[in-house]
Amino acid sequence: MQIYVESISCLDNRLQLSYTLKLIILHMPHRVATDIYKAVMAAKHILLIPHANPDGDALGSVASFMQFLRSIDKDHTTFCSTEISSRMHFLPHIQYIIHEKEQLLAHEYDVVIVFDSGDLRYAGVDTYLKTMDPQPMVINIDHHVTNEMYGELNMVHTQASSTTQILYDFFTYNEIPIDPDMATCLLTGLITDTDNFTNAATSILSLNISSELIRKGANLNLIKGWVFKDKSIDALKLWGTMLSRFEKHVELDIVYTYLKLDDLQEHHVTQEQTEGMANFLNNIEDGKVGLIVQELENGKIKGSFRTTHDDVDVGAMAVSLGGGGHKKAAGFTIDGPLSTALSHIFDTLLSLDKIT
Repeated sequence: MQIYVESISCLDNRLQLSYTLKLIILHMPHRVATDIYKAVMAAKHILLIPHANPDGDALGSVASFMQFLRSIDKDHTTFCSTEISSRMHFLPHIQYIIHEKEQLLAHEYDVVIVFDSGDLRYAGVDTYLKTMDPQPMVINIDHHVTNEMYGELNMVHTQASSTTQILYDFFTYNEIPIDPDMATCLLTGLITDTDNFTNAATSILSLNISSELIRKGANLNLIKGWVFKDKSIDALKLWGTMLSRFEKHVELDIVYTYLKLDDLQEHHVTQEQTEGMANFLNNIEDGKVGLIVQELENGKIKGSFRTTHDDVDVGAMAVSLGGGGHKKAAGFTIDGPLSTALSHIFDTLLSLDKIT
Protein backbone atom coordinates (compact mmCIF):
# COMPACT_ATOMS: atom_id res chain seq x y z
CA MET A 1 0.00 0.00 0.00
CA GLN A 2 1.45 3.35 -1.05
CA ILE A 3 0.94 6.26 1.35
CA TYR A 4 1.68 9.85 0.48
CA VAL A 5 1.92 12.76 2.89
CA GLU A 6 0.41 15.89 1.44
CA SER A 7 1.28 19.22 3.00
CA ILE A 8 -0.17 22.58 2.09
CA SER A 9 1.08 25.72 3.84
CA CYS A 10 -0.88 28.94 3.51
CA LEU A 11 0.47 32.34 4.52
CA ASP A 12 -1.56 35.41 5.42
CA ASN A 13 0.93 38.20 4.72
CA ARG A 14 -1.04 40.78 6.66
CA LEU A 15 -1.22 38.82 9.88
CA GLN A 16 2.10 37.02 9.36
CA LEU A 17 0.37 33.80 10.33
CA SER A 18 0.93 30.43 8.76
CA TYR A 19 -0.60 27.09 9.15
CA THR A 20 0.03 23.67 7.72
CA LEU A 21 -2.61 21.20 6.70
CA LYS A 22 -1.41 17.65 6.38
CA LEU A 23 -3.48 14.92 4.84
CA ILE A 24 -2.61 11.26 4.55
CA ILE A 25 -4.30 9.61 1.61
CA LEU A 26 -3.80 6.52 -0.47
CA HIS A 27 -1.98 6.45 -3.81
CA MET A 28 -1.59 9.88 -5.49
CA PRO A 29 -2.02 12.96 -3.24
CA HIS A 30 -4.92 14.27 -5.31
CA ARG A 31 -5.36 17.64 -3.64
CA VAL A 32 -1.75 18.76 -3.74
CA ALA A 33 -1.32 17.37 -7.28
CA THR A 34 -4.29 19.43 -8.39
CA ASP A 35 -3.06 22.55 -6.56
CA ILE A 36 0.42 22.27 -8.08
CA TYR A 37 -1.05 21.83 -11.55
CA LYS A 38 -3.26 24.90 -11.07
CA ALA A 39 -0.31 26.95 -9.81
CA VAL A 40 1.79 25.92 -12.82
CA MET A 41 -0.94 26.74 -15.31
CA ALA A 42 -1.60 30.15 -13.72
CA ALA A 43 2.08 31.11 -13.44
CA LYS A 44 3.69 33.60 -15.81
CA HIS A 45 7.32 32.59 -15.19
CA ILE A 46 8.42 29.45 -13.32
CA LEU A 47 11.82 28.74 -11.78
CA LEU A 48 12.93 25.09 -11.61
CA ILE A 49 15.71 24.03 -9.21
CA PRO A 50 17.42 20.66 -8.62
CA HIS A 51 19.67 20.12 -5.62
CA ALA A 52 23.36 21.02 -5.78
CA ASN A 53 25.65 18.49 -7.50
CA PRO A 54 22.53 16.94 -9.03
CA ASP A 55 22.23 13.22 -9.61
CA GLY A 56 20.15 11.39 -12.20
CA ASP A 57 16.98 11.70 -10.16
CA ALA A 58 17.25 15.46 -9.63
CA LEU A 59 18.16 16.13 -13.26
CA GLY A 60 15.67 13.60 -14.63
CA SER A 61 12.97 15.37 -12.61
CA VAL A 62 13.96 18.84 -13.80
CA ALA A 63 14.40 17.79 -17.44
CA SER A 64 11.02 16.03 -17.55
CA PHE A 65 9.33 19.15 -16.15
CA MET A 66 11.17 21.37 -18.62
CA GLN A 67 9.85 19.19 -21.42
CA PHE A 68 6.32 19.48 -20.03
CA LEU A 69 6.54 23.29 -19.71
CA ARG A 70 7.91 23.57 -23.24
CA SER A 71 4.97 21.54 -24.53
CA ILE A 72 2.54 24.13 -23.13
CA ASP A 73 4.69 27.17 -24.03
CA LYS A 74 5.16 28.18 -20.40
CA ASP A 75 8.01 30.59 -19.66
CA HIS A 76 10.52 29.04 -17.31
CA THR A 77 14.11 29.21 -16.12
CA THR A 78 16.14 26.37 -14.64
CA PHE A 79 18.94 27.09 -12.17
CA CYS A 80 21.50 24.81 -10.54
CA SER A 81 23.96 26.17 -7.98
CA THR A 82 26.72 23.83 -9.19
CA GLU A 83 27.96 22.50 -12.50
CA ILE A 84 26.37 19.36 -13.94
CA SER A 85 28.09 16.05 -14.54
CA SER A 86 28.85 15.35 -18.20
CA ARG A 87 27.28 11.91 -17.63
CA MET A 88 23.87 13.59 -17.63
CA HIS A 89 24.26 15.68 -20.78
CA PHE A 90 22.13 13.21 -22.75
CA LEU A 91 19.00 14.47 -21.00
CA PRO A 92 16.97 17.00 -23.00
CA HIS A 93 17.33 20.74 -22.31
CA ILE A 94 20.21 20.31 -19.84
CA GLN A 95 22.20 22.85 -21.88
CA TYR A 96 19.71 25.57 -20.91
CA ILE A 97 20.31 25.28 -17.17
CA ILE A 98 21.92 28.42 -15.77
CA HIS A 99 24.41 28.57 -12.88
CA GLU A 100 25.14 32.24 -12.22
CA LYS A 101 23.42 34.30 -9.51
CA GLU A 102 23.10 37.29 -11.81
CA GLN A 103 21.22 35.21 -14.37
CA LEU A 104 18.99 33.77 -11.66
CA LEU A 105 17.99 37.16 -10.24
CA ALA A 106 17.49 38.78 -13.65
CA HIS A 107 13.85 37.63 -13.73
CA GLU A 108 10.79 37.72 -11.53
CA TYR A 109 9.16 34.39 -10.75
CA ASP A 110 5.69 33.71 -9.40
CA VAL A 111 6.35 30.00 -8.84
CA VAL A 112 9.54 28.19 -7.80
CA ILE A 113 9.65 24.38 -7.93
CA VAL A 114 12.45 22.59 -6.08
CA PHE A 115 13.09 18.96 -6.96
CA ASP A 116 14.68 16.16 -4.94
CA SER A 117 15.98 18.40 -2.16
CA GLY A 118 15.22 17.93 1.53
CA ASP A 119 15.83 21.61 2.26
CA LEU A 120 16.60 24.85 0.45
CA ARG A 121 20.20 24.86 1.68
CA TYR A 122 20.88 21.60 -0.19
CA ALA A 123 19.35 23.19 -3.26
CA GLY A 124 21.80 26.08 -2.85
CA VAL A 125 19.11 28.77 -3.09
CA ASP A 126 18.10 29.48 0.51
CA THR A 127 19.67 32.95 0.50
CA TYR A 128 18.63 33.81 -3.08
CA LEU A 129 14.94 33.12 -2.51
CA LYS A 130 14.87 35.47 0.46
CA THR A 131 15.95 38.38 -1.74
CA MET A 132 13.30 37.88 -4.43
CA ASP A 133 10.66 40.59 -4.66
CA PRO A 134 7.85 39.77 -5.01
CA GLN A 135 8.21 36.52 -3.09
CA PRO A 136 7.28 33.53 -5.28
CA MET A 137 5.23 30.50 -4.26
CA VAL A 138 7.63 27.66 -3.42
CA ILE A 139 6.66 24.12 -4.42
CA ASN A 140 8.60 21.21 -2.92
CA ILE A 141 8.63 17.84 -4.73
CA ASP A 142 10.78 15.21 -3.04
CA HIS A 143 11.05 11.70 -1.57
CA HIS A 144 13.57 12.13 1.26
CA VAL A 145 12.44 11.23 4.77
CA THR A 146 14.39 14.20 6.16
CA ASN A 147 12.48 16.73 4.02
CA GLU A 148 11.73 19.92 5.97
CA MET A 149 8.37 20.62 4.23
CA TYR A 150 9.61 24.08 3.27
CA GLY A 151 7.15 24.77 0.45
CA GLU A 152 3.76 26.37 0.33
CA LEU A 153 2.84 23.22 -1.56
CA ASN A 154 4.69 20.04 -0.60
CA MET A 155 4.40 16.83 -2.58
CA VAL A 156 6.67 14.60 -0.52
CA HIS A 157 6.39 10.81 -0.64
CA THR A 158 9.08 9.18 1.48
CA GLN A 159 8.21 5.67 0.30
CA ALA A 160 8.81 6.52 -3.37
CA SER A 161 12.01 5.15 -4.84
CA SER A 162 12.76 8.47 -6.57
CA THR A 163 11.39 11.93 -7.18
CA THR A 164 10.79 10.96 -10.80
CA GLN A 165 8.41 8.27 -9.54
CA ILE A 166 6.39 11.01 -7.84
CA LEU A 167 6.41 13.06 -11.04
CA TYR A 168 5.21 10.06 -13.03
CA ASP A 169 2.19 9.92 -10.72
CA PHE A 170 1.74 13.71 -10.97
CA PHE A 171 1.74 13.68 -14.76
CA THR A 172 -0.55 10.65 -14.90
CA TYR A 173 -3.06 12.01 -12.39
CA ASN A 174 -3.30 15.35 -14.21
CA GLU A 175 -3.60 13.58 -17.59
CA ILE A 176 -0.41 15.17 -18.88
CA PRO A 177 0.93 13.11 -21.81
CA ILE A 178 4.33 11.54 -21.15
CA ASP A 179 6.25 11.68 -24.42
CA PRO A 180 9.40 9.61 -25.11
CA ASP A 181 11.75 12.39 -23.92
CA MET A 182 9.85 12.76 -20.64
CA ALA A 183 9.78 8.98 -20.26
CA THR A 184 13.57 8.81 -20.68
CA CYS A 185 14.04 11.53 -18.05
CA LEU A 186 11.74 9.82 -15.55
CA LEU A 187 13.32 6.40 -16.11
CA THR A 188 16.79 7.91 -15.58
CA GLY A 189 15.77 8.95 -12.08
CA LEU A 190 14.30 5.56 -11.26
CA ILE A 191 17.37 3.69 -12.52
CA THR A 192 19.95 5.89 -10.81
CA ASP A 193 18.19 6.13 -7.43
CA THR A 194 17.63 2.37 -7.27
CA ASP A 195 21.18 1.69 -8.46
CA ASN A 196 19.83 -0.10 -11.52
CA PHE A 197 17.08 -1.77 -9.44
CA THR A 198 19.48 -3.41 -7.02
CA ASN A 199 19.17 -1.38 -3.80
CA ALA A 200 16.52 -1.26 -1.09
CA ALA A 201 14.57 1.52 -2.82
CA THR A 202 13.49 -0.91 -5.53
CA SER A 203 9.84 -1.89 -5.26
CA ILE A 204 7.16 -3.62 -7.29
CA LEU A 205 5.69 -0.20 -8.04
CA SER A 206 8.98 1.26 -9.25
CA LEU A 207 9.48 -1.74 -11.53
CA ASN A 208 5.95 -1.46 -12.90
CA ILE A 209 6.37 2.26 -13.56
CA SER A 210 9.70 1.63 -15.28
CA SER A 211 8.05 -0.92 -17.55
CA GLU A 212 5.32 1.59 -18.39
CA LEU A 213 7.92 4.28 -19.17
CA ILE A 214 9.69 1.95 -21.57
CA ARG A 215 6.33 1.27 -23.21
CA LYS A 216 5.94 5.05 -23.59
CA GLY A 217 9.24 5.26 -25.44
CA ALA A 218 11.95 5.69 -22.78
CA ASN A 219 15.35 4.97 -24.31
CA LEU A 220 16.87 2.41 -21.93
CA ASN A 221 19.97 1.85 -24.07
CA LEU A 222 20.70 5.58 -24.11
CA ILE A 223 20.47 5.72 -20.30
CA LYS A 224 22.71 2.68 -19.82
CA GLY A 225 25.28 3.98 -22.28
CA TRP A 226 25.65 7.32 -20.54
CA VAL A 227 25.07 6.44 -16.90
CA PHE A 228 26.77 3.08 -16.41
CA LYS A 229 29.44 2.75 -19.10
CA ASP A 230 31.45 5.65 -17.75
CA LYS A 231 34.60 4.23 -16.15
CA SER A 232 37.94 5.13 -17.72
CA ILE A 233 41.14 3.23 -16.93
CA ASP A 234 42.30 6.15 -14.76
CA ALA A 235 38.99 6.13 -12.88
CA LEU A 236 39.28 2.41 -12.23
CA LYS A 237 42.78 2.92 -10.84
CA LEU A 238 41.30 5.50 -8.46
CA TRP A 239 38.73 2.92 -7.41
CA GLY A 240 41.67 0.63 -6.63
CA THR A 241 43.09 3.30 -4.31
CA MET A 242 39.72 3.65 -2.60
CA LEU A 243 39.38 -0.13 -2.17
CA SER A 244 42.89 -0.51 -0.78
CA ARG A 245 42.07 1.82 2.15
CA PHE A 246 39.06 -0.03 3.54
CA GLU A 247 39.10 -0.44 7.30
CA LYS A 248 36.53 -1.37 9.93
CA HIS A 249 35.39 0.49 13.03
CA VAL A 250 34.54 -2.55 15.13
CA GLU A 251 32.50 -0.81 17.83
CA LEU A 252 30.23 0.91 15.30
CA ASP A 253 30.33 -2.01 12.84
CA ILE A 254 31.16 0.44 10.04
CA VAL A 255 33.39 -0.37 7.10
CA TYR A 256 34.93 2.83 5.77
CA THR A 257 37.37 4.33 3.31
CA TYR A 258 38.40 7.75 2.06
CA LEU A 259 39.63 9.73 -0.95
CA LYS A 260 41.92 12.76 -0.95
CA LEU A 261 42.01 15.53 -3.52
CA ASP A 262 45.56 14.46 -4.30
CA ASP A 263 44.21 11.04 -5.32
CA LEU A 264 42.06 12.60 -8.02
CA GLN A 265 44.95 14.74 -9.27
CA GLU A 266 47.34 11.79 -9.29
CA HIS A 267 44.97 9.69 -11.41
CA HIS A 268 43.79 12.62 -13.58
CA VAL A 269 40.21 11.99 -12.50
CA THR A 270 37.45 14.54 -11.84
CA GLN A 271 35.10 14.55 -8.86
CA GLU A 272 32.18 13.41 -11.02
CA GLN A 273 34.06 10.22 -11.94
CA THR A 274 33.87 9.10 -8.30
CA GLU A 275 30.09 8.73 -8.58
CA GLY A 276 28.98 5.19 -7.90
CA MET A 277 31.55 4.53 -5.20
CA ALA A 278 29.01 5.04 -2.43
CA ASN A 279 26.57 2.54 -3.90
CA PHE A 280 29.40 0.01 -4.19
CA LEU A 281 29.44 -0.07 -0.37
CA ASN A 282 26.27 -2.17 -0.48
CA ASN A 283 28.38 -5.07 -1.78
CA ILE A 284 30.41 -5.33 1.44
CA GLU A 285 29.36 -8.00 3.95
CA ASP A 286 31.88 -7.27 6.72
CA GLY A 287 29.90 -4.50 8.42
CA LYS A 288 26.37 -3.25 8.87
CA VAL A 289 27.20 0.19 7.45
CA GLY A 290 29.48 1.37 4.66
CA LEU A 291 31.01 4.86 4.71
CA ILE A 292 33.12 6.74 2.19
CA VAL A 293 34.46 10.24 2.85
CA GLN A 294 35.88 12.47 0.15
CA GLU A 295 37.87 15.67 0.33
CA LEU A 296 36.28 18.44 -1.77
CA GLU A 297 37.93 21.37 -3.50
CA ASN A 298 36.32 23.88 -1.12
CA GLY A 299 37.95 22.22 1.89
CA LYS A 300 34.76 20.48 2.98
CA ILE A 301 34.43 16.76 3.53
CA LYS A 302 31.61 14.86 1.85
CA GLY A 303 30.43 11.64 3.46
CA SER A 304 28.11 8.93 2.14
CA PHE A 305 26.50 6.15 4.18
CA ARG A 306 24.98 2.98 2.77
CA THR A 307 23.43 -0.10 4.36
CA THR A 308 21.32 -3.08 3.35
CA HIS A 309 20.32 -3.93 6.94
CA ASP A 310 16.74 -3.29 8.02
CA ASP A 311 17.75 -2.58 11.64
CA VAL A 312 20.05 0.33 10.71
CA ASP A 313 18.98 3.91 9.90
CA VAL A 314 21.82 5.71 8.16
CA GLY A 315 19.49 8.66 7.57
CA ALA A 316 19.49 9.33 11.30
CA MET A 317 23.27 8.95 11.36
CA ALA A 318 23.62 11.54 8.59
CA VAL A 319 21.26 13.94 10.38
CA SER A 320 23.54 13.83 13.44
CA LEU A 321 26.29 15.15 11.17
CA GLY A 322 24.16 17.88 9.61
CA GLY A 323 23.06 15.88 6.59
CA GLY A 324 20.11 13.71 5.69
CA GLY A 325 18.67 11.22 3.26
CA HIS A 326 16.97 7.85 3.51
CA LYS A 327 17.05 5.00 5.98
CA LYS A 328 19.44 3.00 3.80
CA ALA A 329 21.25 5.72 1.83
CA ALA A 330 22.26 9.11 3.20
CA GLY A 331 24.96 11.73 3.10
CA PHE A 332 26.43 14.77 4.82
CA THR A 333 29.03 17.50 4.45
CA ILE A 334 31.29 18.66 7.28
CA ASP A 335 34.28 20.95 7.68
CA GLY A 336 37.76 19.62 6.96
CA PRO A 337 40.49 18.75 7.16
CA LEU A 338 40.30 15.10 6.24
CA SER A 339 42.89 14.24 8.91
CA THR A 340 40.37 14.99 11.67
CA ALA A 341 37.10 14.32 9.84
CA LEU A 342 36.91 10.58 10.51
CA SER A 343 37.54 11.04 14.23
CA HIS A 344 34.78 13.67 14.35
CA ILE A 345 32.37 11.38 12.49
CA PHE A 346 33.01 8.39 14.73
CA ASP A 347 32.91 10.45 17.95
CA THR A 348 29.56 11.90 16.89
CA LEU A 349 28.11 8.48 16.10
CA LEU A 350 29.38 6.99 19.35
CA SER A 351 27.62 9.76 21.27
CA LEU A 352 24.24 8.76 19.86
CA ASP A 353 21.92 6.68 22.01
CA LYS A 354 21.71 4.12 19.24
CA ILE A 355 22.39 3.87 15.53
CA THR A 356 20.35 0.77 14.88
